[in-house]
Amino acid sequence: MSPDFVSWLVSRAVRGSPPVLRLFSGPETSLGARPLRIPDTSKRLCAFVAVHQGAVSRRHAAGTLWPDCDDDRAAANLRSALWRLNGYGVRFVETRRHALAVAQNVVVDLDVVDDWANRLIGHHEVPEDLAAVPRDVNALELLPGLSDDWVLFERERIRQRLLHAFEAQSRRLLARDRYAEALDVALLIVCADPLRETAQRALIECHLAEHNLAEAARAYTRYRSLLQRELGAEPDASLTELVVHPAQHPTQHRELVRLRIS
Repeated sequence: MSPDFVSWLVSRAVRGSPPVLRLFSGPETSLGARPLRIPDTSKRLCAFVAVHQGAVSRRHAAGTLWPDCDDDRAAANLRSALWRLNGYGVRFVETRRHALAVAQNVVVDLDVVDDWANRLIGHHEVPEDLAAVPRDVNALELLPGLSDDWVLFERERIRQRLLHAFEAQSRRLLARDRYAEALDVALLIVCADPLRETAQRALIECHLAEHNLAEAARAYTRYRSLLQRELGAEPDASLTELVVHPAQHPTQHRELVRLRIS
């Protein structure tokens, strides 16, 4: 697969050479694979409209993007950004009465990634969806470098969505006996958020599926120590049961498991 997770997903969604708006590495704009050198203010406007994933009022956009200006100045800045954007002969944003929306033919990488996550979480994935794995979840930062409130909220939303999707992906791979791939994805999300218990559960489930009881016990012990050190808490009882419940493991392995997590 492509070394760039987002680009690989976008390449599957693109037919021909449509306008593409990239928010994970930008904002950046292109026509197919050809980059467009659009002014930063215009690209920021594109990003604002795309993040809202629907029509957004012109007044709200102007007031949010130019908060230090009065209403007239902010509206003038918005008109200028739109004019500069349309000057490239490619329509990224269309006007609907008093609202703005992403033009229908524009491919937005945020939408593509969101759709991929929704398919996995909703159990509607296609086989190709299971092949999409990034090298680092933390590298999938939406609009890096921007710290506006409207960015921070969406950044955290998509991060949580991706973590849920990768957990689902790991379990889906496990169900298909693709143990090595399932383990890779589980390790990916554990590295991204070591305190996330559902991620640790996915990792432990991978080890147990391969009958690597000692590995499962080691993973549990590391997580338990981290949780105690960072939060002064214990793992959920159901996670402990997953590792030590007698019904889950042969008698000869039970004492080994208990020793490792004690």
